[in-house]
Amino acid sequence: MSSILTNNSAMVALQTLKGINKNMGQIQSEISTGKSVSSAKDNAAVWAISKVMESDVKGFMGISDSLSLGSSTISVARQASETVTDLLSEIKGKIVSAQEGNVDREKIQTDITALRDQIKSVTGAAQFNGLNMVKGTDDVSILSSLDRSGNGNVAASQITVNRMDLTSEAGKIGTTSETAAAYGTMTDAAGSAVTATTAAAGQNSTVTFLASTGVENFTMNINGKQVSYTTGGVEAADDLAASFVGSINALGLEGVSAANTAGVITISNANAFEAMDVAVSSTVDASLEVTTANGVTLTALDNAGKVEQRAETIDFSATATPVGGDSFTVGIAGQSYSYVAGKGQTMEDVARGLKMAIDSAAPTGITTSVQYDEDNESWQLAVDDATGGRDMGLTVTSGGEASGGLFGLDGIDVTTDEGAEAALSNIETMISKSIDAAASFGSAQNRIEIQSDFISKLSDTLKSGIGSMVDADMEETSARLQALQVQQQLGVQALSIANQSPQSILSLFR
Repeated sequence: MSSILTNNSAMVALQTLKGINKNMGQIQSEISTGKSVSSAKDNAAVWAISKVMESDVKGFMGISDSLSLGSSTISVARQASETVTDLLSEIKGKIVSAQEGNVDREKIQTDITALRDQIKSVTGAAQFNGLNMVKGTDDVSILSSLDRSGNGNVAASQITVNRMDLTSEAGKIGTTSETAAAYGTMTDAAGSAVTATTAAAGQNSTVTFLASTGVENFTMNINGKQVSYTTGGVEAADDLAASFVGSINALGLEGVSAANTAGVITISNANAFEAMDVAVSSTVDASLEVTTANGVTLTALDNAGKVEQRAETIDFSATATPVGGDSFTVGIAGQSYSYVAGKGQTMEDVARGLKMAIDSAAPTGITTSVQYDEDNESWQLAVDDATGGRDMGLTVTSGGEASGGLFGLDGIDVTTDEGAEAALSNIETMISKSIDAAASFGSAQNRIEIQSDFISKLSDTLKSGIGSMVDADMEETSARLQALQVQQQLGVQALSIANQSPQSILSLFR
């Protein structure tokens, strides 16, 4: 049935043409935007995922900037540390030159002062964007990543870089009293608690002889040097002792001497920081602890044959760990010498810091050394008083501000023999700290650069993933466009034919 009111063919052709035109509009949108999913209505799920990923990419761009800033900051600190190490090495050369007596120490001290001032200039200028990594003890965090979990939560990751203080500041002593015994105790050579240093005579060991009634072989070993004596028969104890005294003194061991008093040999160790080993044996009594049948008695006293150093020691605890701001003060004859521990330091750092504090203004006759007690696995600060008998003690407080990493640099003075000797050991401690600082900054900078490279590659991967989801396939789009253009032309012609169908009804009315 034909109708002039309803043209079904035209409606079909029109709907077909509308569909073709709609697809044509979508294809033209893909061509103009380059995206197959340019809005949420195109594909809500894919669009939502792509937007989340795009926001992460923008976040990583900010992280990349943060890492670049951090790398530049650490680079400045590393270069400053390396420069300080070079300057400290030059100071060490000057100090070594000052060990010789026939030099102008005043001029050497002038050079050291100039190098010290240059170190201060370097540490003061080593900042980037106002951040100085070689001053202070607070850690610095650098934004390094955004971590997205499976439930959608996002957390920022940081790279923490430790500051390495290379200033020579004395720090600020805390005011809250602590129990000093928890950190260290002062002992004499026998391990007994003391409050005064030992007199300059040193520590002693005695060997007691009785008269010999026959042929005996005696051997004494002192610090690896051996002396022997063989009796020819009956000999008085005084003669036996005198023979050993002459042999011991003839060895020429530094700080070691022997004296005889009625058959009793007293072996003295006047070395401030070196112990002395003593061993005695005979062919009659190997134990040296009982009277033999022929009446000869040999007794090695004082610490089982080991004559300790002259210096007293502050034995720091093997288990205690100082907290940043803990202040350690050694009092010697009314004078106080302090060191304030920094973050992450050990009792070894405390011992070396106190040594430098004392050396910078030591009373006449006071010398120091830092030692390691292998038996107790702990560090010691040895303090020797060449004049003897001056009171000494340790106090600890908390709540202070840490001393600088190069604390003691200002106290280097090579104009005296004692100052030059103390400076030689102290400069090694400072060089070690500056080397540790440079190495730490170098490791941190390398890690930051690795992370920066990873973030760059990760951003590229995310961009590629986003593109694979939302970008249009232009080859496919081009083919679809040509097909739709043909369909559109055919649709127009079909609609034209359908619209002409009612015209044939006119012929029926002619």
